[in-house]
Amino acid sequence: MSSVVRFETVGLRYGTGAEVLRDLSFALDHGSLHVLVGSSGAGKTSLLKLIYLAQRPSRGHISIFGHEVTSLPREALPPLRRRIGVVFQDFRLVPHLSAFDNVALPLRIADRPEAEVRAHVEEMLEWVGLTDRMAARPATLSGGEQQRVAIARAVIGRPDLLVADEPTGNVDPEMADRLLHLFQELNKLGTTIVIATHDMHLVQQMPSAKLLRLADGSVADPTGAVRYPPRPFRPLKARP
Repeated sequence: MSSVVRFETVGLRYGTGAEVLRDLSFALDHGSLHVLVGSSGAGKTSLLKLIYLAQRPSRGHISIFGHEVTSLPREALPPLRRRIGVVFQDFRLVPHLSAFDNVALPLRIADRPEAEVRAHVEEMLEWVGLTDRMAARPATLSGGEQQRVAIARAVIGRPDLLVADEPTGNVDPEMADRLLHLFQELNKLGTTIVIATHDMHLVQQMPSAKLLRLADGSVADPTGAVRYPPRPFRPLKARP
C-alpha cells in the first residue's frame, strides 16, 4: 500500500523558540483513516499545518502524494494543495459569499460545469442539514452552521487527502454522528483522512480508525498503527 503522507525526523519551531514538534517519523497509507489525539498544546494543529502544506518544517523530510515537498518552490505547492480538503478549526469561510457559494468554491476552481456544481452542492448542503440556509452569508450563521458549511466545502470535491481540525466541536451529538458517517463514507471511496480531536467519544465512534497520538511534541504509537521508525526516506514516484 502506497503512502500518501510520509514524515522523516521532522521538527518544527516558530521563530527562535523551542521546537514544538520534534523527530516526527511516520507514514499514512493511501485510503487510511486516522484520529490524531493529544493533550492541549501537544502540537496537533501544528502537525496538521505541515500535512496540508501551510507550514514548512524546520528540519527533516516530508513527502505528500509522492512529492518531497520540503524543498519544493512555493509556486509548485498549489496543485498539491488542491488535492487536499481542509476543515479549519476557525472555519475560514469567505465572508461575502453565501453558504452555497462557499461550498461550491472547490468545484468552480476545478472548472466543473455549473449544472454539476449546483447538483452536488445542493445534495451536500442537504446532507449537513442546511438546505434552508444556502443563501445565508457566514455572519448570519451560527457557529455550528458555519462548521457544517466548512466541512461540506472540504469534502465536496472528494479530495485525495482530508485533514480536519476538531470538525465536530460546535455541533450537537446527532449532527456529529452524521458528519462522522460522512467522513467514513468518503474514506471508503479512497480518501485518506486525518481527524484531530480531544473528544474520546469521537474516537470510540470510529473503531476502524488508527490512533495517531502526540505527546510532548513527538508521535507516540502504543497501538502500532503508525510505522515508527519508518523506512529510510525515498521520495515516491510522482503521480502524472
